[in-house]
Amino acid sequence: MNVTESSVEQRADFNHIRYAQCWEDADVLLAAAQPVRDSRCLSIASAGDNSLALLTAEPREVVALDLNPAQLACLALRVAAYRSLDHDELLEFVGSRPCADRAALYRRCRRALTADERAFWDARGAEIARGIGSIGRFEAYFELFRRRVLPLVHGRGTIAELTRTRSPAERASFYRDSWSNLRWKLLFKLFFSRFVMGRAGRDPELFRYVEGSVASRILARTRHALTALDPAANPYLCWILYGDHRHALPLALRARNFDIIRDNLDRLHWHQASLADYLAAEPAARFDVFNLSDIFEYMSATEYARQLQILLAAANPGARLVYWNMLAPRSRPQELAAQLQPQTELAQRLHCEDKAFFYSRLIVEEVTPC
Repeated sequence: MNVTESSVEQRADFNHIRYAQCWEDADVLLAAAQPVRDSRCLSIASAGDNSLALLTAEPREVVALDLNPAQLACLALRVAAYRSLDHDELLEFVGSRPCADRAALYRRCRRALTADERAFWDARGAEIARGIGSIGRFEAYFELFRRRVLPLVHGRGTIAELTRTRSPAERASFYRDSWSNLRWKLLFKLFFSRFVMGRAGRDPELFRYVEGSVASRILARTRHALTALDPAANPYLCWILYGDHRHALPLALRARNFDIIRDNLDRLHWHQASLADYLAAEPAARFDVFNLSDIFEYMSATEYARQLQILLAAANPGARLVYWNMLAPRSRPQELAAQLQPQTELAQRLHCEDKAFFYSRLIVEEVTPC
């Protein structure tokens, strides 16, 4: 992003762990981006899960960028964990499974970190002991919901019933008759309001370009996740409800992907930089896949259009841009119609399957060959 007075890096705080996990569905990302062997991928780092997930396609390179050094420390620790632990230990270290001694697992990972990365994590022993997937501000927000809000609505038995495997019709009946009571609707709209989310979960500046009711839109998507999708197979929902993944793992943590990710770790590189600054420093770089998370949510429409121009200059013909809208609508402006084609049918289908359910829209756009 260009550093201007209106840019998000001038307004929001990027000095702590905002996300200890990636909260975009990596299954959707790979189905949308369609990376192939030897492709080059540019990815927003966040906590690192989805940049690691891209390695399952055996690309030539994945370049992960983030403005926040704490987020890059999260990625570095995940890479060290893949190098140093077996699959079961990785799940324990993240917090997907219980663990008696995460400090011992960290000591093994520590050897694969740089001096600066060790200093960052050595100072966070208590957080590591809880599982590295739980220590972001966004995860703390969900923990507050799980511990303080949800028990006011439903008991443990009802919560367990929610994640029992059912048919879609049975899920819809359970939601209507047993789950969506008046307390659920009222407390949900309070807890997921712009005011509470901005102060407890996301930086208030990240809502600058959002219009309308935040909670109502998230509630509608939550109903979709609890009825149209299977809650028992949803790792993001399981973490919100239980603080672990149960038996539903995100793509980068599944056993069948562990070895291929570990074997391709040397193809992953990360940098503390904005998209614009990195691409300005690497003018010859060209990419086939752009995993852009929801970064355009935090920009004005003018800034967003400028970023697309920068990305197009670094895109190979046929490259895919994949990003999410949560609350602020962002999609290719008309002036770029000749260069960037929306993959609307694919995006709509995948959005219906998106297990990270709180996003209002998935955007998939393809660079038009010259």
